[in-house]
Amino acid sequence: MRRKSVNRFREIVKVLGSYGFGYIVDYNFNKKNKLPENLRKAFEELGPTFIKIGQILSTRPDLLSPEYIAELSKLQDNVAPENIETINKVFFDEFKVSTTECFEKFNEKPLASASISQVHKAILKDGREVVVKVQRPDIAEKMKLDISILVRIVKLTKARFSDALIDPEEALHEILLITELELDFNNEAKNINTFKAFNKDVAFLYVPYVVCELCSTKVLTMERVYGFKVDDMNKLKSGHYDLDDLGKKLALSYLKQVLEDGFFHGDPHPGNIFVCEGKICFIDFGIMGSLSNSIKSTLNDMISAVAFNDINKMISALLSIGIKKGYVDRNKLYEDLDYLLINYLSVSLSNIQVSVMLSEIFDIAKQNNIRLPRDLTLLIRGLVILEGVIASIAPDIKIIDIAIPYVKANSKFSLLADLDLNTLLIRSYAFIKDSFRLPSKIIELSDSLISGRAKLQLEHKNLNTPINELNKGINRLVFGLIISSMIIGSSTILNSNIGPKIYNISLIGITGFVTAAFMAFWLLISIIKSGKL
Repeated sequence: MRRKSVNRFREIVKVLGSYGFGYIVDYNFNKKNKLPENLRKAFEELGPTFIKIGQILSTRPDLLSPEYIAELSKLQDNVAPENIETINKVFFDEFKVSTTECFEKFNEKPLASASISQVHKAILKDGREVVVKVQRPDIAEKMKLDISILVRIVKLTKARFSDALIDPEEALHEILLITELELDFNNEAKNINTFKAFNKDVAFLYVPYVVCELCSTKVLTMERVYGFKVDDMNKLKSGHYDLDDLGKKLALSYLKQVLEDGFFHGDPHPGNIFVCEGKICFIDFGIMGSLSNSIKSTLNDMISAVAFNDINKMISALLSIGIKKGYVDRNKLYEDLDYLLINYLSVSLSNIQVSVMLSEIFDIAKQNNIRLPRDLTLLIRGLVILEGVIASIAPDIKIIDIAIPYVKANSKFSLLADLDLNTLLIRSYAFIKDSFRLPSKIIELSDSLISGRAKLQLEHKNLNTPINELNKGINRLVFGLIISSMIIGSSTILNSNIGPKIYNISLIGITGFVTAAFMAFWLLISIIKSGKL
């Protein structure tokens, strides 16, 4: 095992170095080839673990820049399939029965082959058509080995990540947890059943069923869905689908998942959304986002803050869910969000994209030492993908056009739902108490103004830079005057030819000229270096 680990370690270092990322472990490697495309290629060459890590990282805008996220989103994990004997053995090890005993027919040729598993078509004994997802043998152990090696590399090279906002070791441990969840197909089966339960009353949405008795850690059996990708324009047009209606239903479905259920599909790209007999059908539930009631409420508040032009509500919402990673300057945070919302509120709602708006709010939070929950970053990525899907089938539909009426309609009821008798009494008492205090406070303020005791506190911001520049300018001016005085004084001394002499020339005058020349040269260099001639 140790030998295998050492060999894999060498392979990882070699591949990273060949693609220009060797500087992570050795300063002698060239940094110039640090390109997102190279990172994607390196991950593809290093195999399943790194492909999966890349796919997970592509959902994390808090860890990587947009350029890297865009490139890692292209990662494909189509690999050579396992032979049927291996697949049959995995199935038998899980259920102690063979595929021939469980199924009327089990296709040996896989329908799809990915890095972690492959999918086979099958027919149950009762005639139902299903797909069987079987995990590759030893893939869990291989992925855990690779991640443990990456953790070791990070520990050995912590100095390279000293400027990172996120601890890379902490990020790797988080990726390991996510990977363990994806490697447990029982978790995906649970996700499907949960999603199906939440959407049982949505007429335009279909969720495939799971054959629970044929599901385990390494095997998932579910209904086979017949349909076509949601962005297949040829089939949509030939089927005479109302594209605007389809786009609105897709947006409403996702908003319900996020704002109402708190359980949403984390990877809604066209390959995971089918149109099946006129209904929208989500598949592949390996990556799902889960939002707590507080985060759901906060998201509703954020969108309604835009709908009702309430900047203070947006700030309160962000602070309520953010995790402080350092000092937070509330004034700066207020100004940043205020500037952002003014920009959004000054344009037509049809020109606002929810994904872009949330991404900018995320960036502001990051700049102000506030880290947002992981599921919120997964949501941003999901919205970016979904808006792209909707734009491809119904360009005139914007999620914000549906989100704001959705929130406004629900706010009418949520305002009353949150208001009970005790809350009403407490708030009424507080209001009456403050109302009695208001006249006395106004009199106190008036007395302070008349007597001259009132103080107005002004806060000057960002004055250090211009003051420093002014000081530099004054210093140079004084320095120039001193040089000029020395030149004039030295000229007078030389003209009088007084003091100690060398070759019948005043030594004091020569010394003055040399000192003035040196000082002038120094001043000139200083001005040139500043770039402000």
